[in-house]
Amino acid sequence: MKSDQVKKGVETTPQRSLFKAMGYIDEELEQPLIGVVNSFNEIVPGHIHLNTITKAVKEGVRMGGGTPIEFPSIAVCDGIAMGHSGMKYSLASRELIADSIEVMATAHALDALVLIPNCDKIIPGMLMAAARLNIPAVVVSGGAMLTGKAFGQKDQDLNTAFEAVGAFNAGKINEAGLKSFEDSVCPGCGSCSGMFTANSMNCLTEVLGMGLPGNGTIPAVFAERIRLAKKAGIQVMELLKRDIKPRDILTEANFKNALTCDMAMGGSTNSILHLPAIANEAGVIIDLQEVNEISAKTPHLCKLAPSGDHHIEDLYYAGGIQGMMKTLADGNLIDDTLLTVTGKTIADNLVGVTVKNPNVIHPLDNPYSKTGGLAVLFGNMAPDGCVVKQAAVAPEMLTHEGPARVYNSEEDATTAIRGGKIKKGDVIVIRYEGPKGGPGMREMLFPTSAIAGMGLDKDVALITDGRFSGATRGASIGHVSPEAAAGGVIGLIEEGDRISIDIPGRSIKLNVSDEVLAKRKAAWIPLEPKIKTGYLARYGKLVTSASTGAVFEK
Repeated sequence: MKSDQVKKGVETTPQRSLFKAMGYIDEELEQPLIGVVNSFNEIVPGHIHLNTITKAVKEGVRMGGGTPIEFPSIAVCDGIAMGHSGMKYSLASRELIADSIEVMATAHALDALVLIPNCDKIIPGMLMAAARLNIPAVVVSGGAMLTGKAFGQKDQDLNTAFEAVGAFNAGKINEAGLKSFEDSVCPGCGSCSGMFTANSMNCLTEVLGMGLPGNGTIPAVFAERIRLAKKAGIQVMELLKRDIKPRDILTEANFKNALTCDMAMGGSTNSILHLPAIANEAGVIIDLQEVNEISAKTPHLCKLAPSGDHHIEDLYYAGGIQGMMKTLADGNLIDDTLLTVTGKTIADNLVGVTVKNPNVIHPLDNPYSKTGGLAVLFGNMAPDGCVVKQAAVAPEMLTHEGPARVYNSEEDATTAIRGGKIKKGDVIVIRYEGPKGGPGMREMLFPTSAIAGMGLDKDVALITDGRFSGATRGASIGHVSPEAAAGGVIGLIEEGDRISIDIPGRSIKLNVSDEVLAKRKAAWIPLEPKIKTGYLARYGKLVTSASTGAVFEK
């Protein structure tokens, strides 16, 4: 065992004495030492209950014959960080999470890991660490929040609250109405209830084979989630016995499965940041052109909020991610021969699985659309690509041409939108918000929800080298690469320039001649870094393009 380095033989007497100082007994030290990474804190609703999940995991590890050793991970709530400088730290926290787990697991010679995330960056950060360390590991997430209700309306979520602010600013609801949304749309613990980034990544963890069946959709407050956590603790011991490691599971074929399922379920655009980053740690390269190739042959089967009316709990009752995977496997659209943390193949896991509600998980012969929920656009203003959640775009905005309204920060754009300065047909450009330029590539839920709340989401496009929340809907195109701070064409756009968007054609074009762009490039002076000290300053110097997953330079 790897942990023998700190507990076996005469030479490790000092290390054993330190374990004894914490109350460990010889019988515990004779067993494998299993790291249990708990991202609990008291400021993230998706993580407020994770001590309960962690307790269940540790019980499972002990039942499986291991000694659980808990240590923490940081976690940022994107919703609370949204709209101010705190959001710059969200994506950047992913690398800190992966690095800190590497430090703890390696410094203490742990034999295996159970990783307990739930929200946006924590999930990919933990998966990156698992792939990097390549010791047996299982991910068990905290589960999704149930939906809320206000005014007796349909199921609602965090996005409803953001859009209610736009409705309030447009005079569509009063203060009492706004307060009603505030008090009811997030009824309890768990990751926000739509197919936003957290739930997209929790579902994709299951698809990748790194989470047990049910990981993506069992609600946070269900006892079934606790039972799943106990099983995860038991199962990591089985992986250790059989020497099954993350890179045995995180193969190129499994990442293709993940992209396919992402298209079928209409996941967050942020998955096109996180999957390449996880793949990078596993030694697999994801080319963004491949995203379009997979999307072209993958039907869109699930339409969850923000692009539809269903939420994660509806998907759970309909058969969960396993139900969707069964549909895709029956159509030979995913490879079901691949290994998972169950120790079995996907096909083995799918035995007996059925779809219980075809209105939530559509059959292959009746998809929402014949192609996937995400698209990557290329053109002169995004030669390395940009990403849009086409499933959440109104049909009339799938193709659009309009004048550029250019802003060098999210705050300036949001002020203009709320001030009524944006007109129908405009193309809002928000730049210097990419991984380097932000720094941190913050999400843009404030401007997109303001647009939606004011009823302009079917008339206005938004393009940025930043990114969008999984809760975003409308013609919101992010991840423009290269970004403005790296000398990308998005930094050369001027007010009034015409921009053409063709989502079905996978193209985006700045209608300015190459000669004019060359002159602008010659005269271009990059903005001063927005942050010059601390972690974000270092992050901005090390981080690569969104097209590579915004990972650090080697």
